[in-house]
Amino acid sequence: MLRSNFDLSLSLFVLLLLAVLALLGPVFWPVDPLAISLRETLQAPSLAHPMGTDHIGRDIFARFNYGAKISLTVGIVVVVTGAVVGGAIGLVSGIVGGLLDNALMRFMDAILAFPPLILAMAVTVGLGGGLETAALGIMLTSVPYYARLIRSDVIRIRRLPFVEAAVASGAGITRIIVRHIIPHTVSTLLVQAAALFGYSVLALAALGFVGLGTQVPTPEWGVMITEGLQYALTGQWWIGVFPGFGLLAAVAATSILADKARDLLDPRGQYTQL
Repeated sequence: MLRSNFDLSLSLFVLLLLAVLALLGPVFWPVDPLAISLRETLQAPSLAHPMGTDHIGRDIFARFNYGAKISLTVGIVVVVTGAVVGGAIGLVSGIVGGLLDNALMRFMDAILAFPPLILAMAVTVGLGGGLETAALGIMLTSVPYYARLIRSDVIRIRRLPFVEAAVASGAGITRIIVRHIIPHTVSTLLVQAAALFGYSVLALAALGFVGLGTQVPTPEWGVMITEGLQYALTGQWWIGVFPGFGLLAAVAATSILADKARDLLDPRGQYTQL
């Protein structure tokens, strides 16, 4: 129990720290992440540059903070948008049923047939690359997971006695959906959102790593890791290690948070995660 509480506290602290760096980092460390200083290239971490500098003298700490802002923002946007779109599809499918249900679920199955990262790469390439298209591709791959879960939840809730009682008492379909069905699907959305947030951050970094997401010189963690690879064997470890550590911390913390949310909101363990 103590270990479980410690893991939860640590994950929340890590996410809070990253959020503070993303929002307030530029205030406490007002250094331009794009500023080039050829006199300070490849400097190791020091008081002047807590995370060192890269091959053209840019401050890694300033770039790390900016990259945290990009990653966390995209993660939140993808999670919220995916939840709204996927939740709406699952809600309609579960309530209407019939041919519409079959059509929507077969479309979701078609998306699920592709590995999520490969599909996100295909969408990004098709739309021309960049941060916006990368976020759109990641969001598209998250929609079926929300839709599938919400559909199954809606079908289960419709058969519960209190919903049947509401129908028997003459309550309208709108009232039943708003008062009885939607509130009981919130826990499902929260658990899945926590799981997909980490996936979104990791997928964005992966797209940036292969040059399909955020483009140089924008400091995004995946791009920074790519830039640091060529110096990994020459001793300048800090260029790629710090953004890699930030990515690892964000994904690990959200994974732990998703597990704890599932245990708290779903003690029977009936929800699945990406």
